Amino acid sequence: MKKRTIVTIGRQFGSGGREIGQLLAKRLGIKCYDNELITASAKESGLCEDIFKTHDEKPTNSFLYSLVTDSYLGYGAGFGLNNMPLGQQVFLAQFDTIRKIAKQEDAIFVGRCADYALRDDFDFVSVFIMSDEKSRKTRIAKRNNVSESKAFEMMMKMDKKRSSYYNYYTDKQWGNSSSYDLCINSGKIGIENAVDLIIDYLKMNDN
Repeated sequence: MKKRTIVTIGRQFGSGGREIGQLLAKRLGIKCYDNELITASAKESGLCEDIFKTHDEKPTNSFLYSLVTDSYLGYGAGFGLNNMPLGQQVFLAQFDTIRKIAKQEDAIFVGRCADYALRDDFDFVSVFIMSDEKSRKTRIAKRNNVSESKAFEMMMKMDKKRSSYYNYYTDKQWGNSSSYDLCINSGKIGIENAVDLIIDYLKMNDN
């Protein structure tokens, strides 16, 4: 049986992580799941898609997380789901969707703690994409048609949100090299070379 190709991508805002994920998927001939996870999770869970957009990659304020995840892992995604805070419902629905997709097909997952969702039962490569501040501000400003000062504000806000979300729901640290298999500075080597590097790593990991 052919080994499945699964890559999870964590990313600093403005580092080109989404673009790298999409290009990598195209090069490998598989699907990339980023915002697509919102639609897929909404469909699977029956929750409104707008709820997923509102709570996407945002940490919950509830201290019941450990109890909730233990219940989920022991009894399945439907166990007590309606009694949980919406943020936890969204997290666990995406958690479940990521695992279902990984069981069915090769895939690239961008964000959403995918590496944590797959940690025990799947063979995958976890990647973190970073970049220097100047490159990130330039990319954000161009993509959103805003000033660089506004881009910097957006960059700091989004990184804080992603970090808080990841650190809350996992036992690792967002952006810490020890949390990933491969860390890449896209500002140094560019988007295309970053994709080449991941593909080379996948080939070495397959041996």
